[in-house]
Amino acid sequence: MSRCTAPSEGHRSASAAARCPACRGGRSRWGGGYSSYSYPSYSPTSYTPSYSSSRSGGGGGGGGSRRTAKPRWSGSGSAVWYTPEEVRALTPIRETVERRVAAPEARDIFLCHAWDDRQGAAKELCDLLTARNVSVWFSENDIGLGEPFLRAIDKGLAKSRVGVVLVTPALLKRLPAPGAVSDKELSTLLARDQLVPIVHNTTYTALRDVSPMLASRNGLDTAEDTMAEVAAKLAELVALPSAA
Repeated sequence: MSRCTAPSEGHRSASAAARCPACRGGRSRWGGGYSSYSYPSYSPTSYTPSYSSSRSGGGGGGGGSRRTAKPRWSGSGSAVWYTPEEVRALTPIRETVERRVAAPEARDIFLCHAWDDRQGAAKELCDLLTARNVSVWFSENDIGLGEPFLRAIDKGLAKSRVGVVLVTPALLKRLPAPGAVSDKELSTLLARDQLVPIVHNTTYTALRDVSPMLASRNGLDTAEDTMAEVAAKLAELVALPSAA
């Protein structure tokens, strides 16, 4: 009998479950991609994603076909497709975006990242978002010379509608350190429905070993999408209709 790969590899997406020899073709006993942790619990509104016909391929090299979905905030002409798990995970974030009134000088996204990623993956994601007209609070650009670091972060968090945490091997090394700045950022973002984890060059299993609470938040994964595709999904998430 084939053994389920969820304990070691996770089933965070449709394609990941499809690669499991025990769960392909049916619902995994591990909940179809959700962490076994029970907190924090979300109560999204009764939105049912619309499914299209299957397509071949897909992120993560799973091969075969998988169903795709469009959330209600995705424009009719959008070429961006989501897994049902991503739609469910992002729906509470979108509701927070729609509820929050834009403050003067507000930013769409607060980008939380490890210091070691500031010139690498974090900058890449920031540049991709900026190219899509998303305003990003990014420490490399928004903390002036001599400005108190923590005070600048406080202001950035207060003025941003969504928080994105870029989970990389470098961040996993930093999180356990006492007094890490990223710990303050994450604590603030975790307290509200506005945090989207982006797992890059690591896994949710590795994240769970360091931060079970953060790992309980479903997000996006560059093993399933390119960084450009992740940026496209984030851009749609924070885009609001223009005032008539």
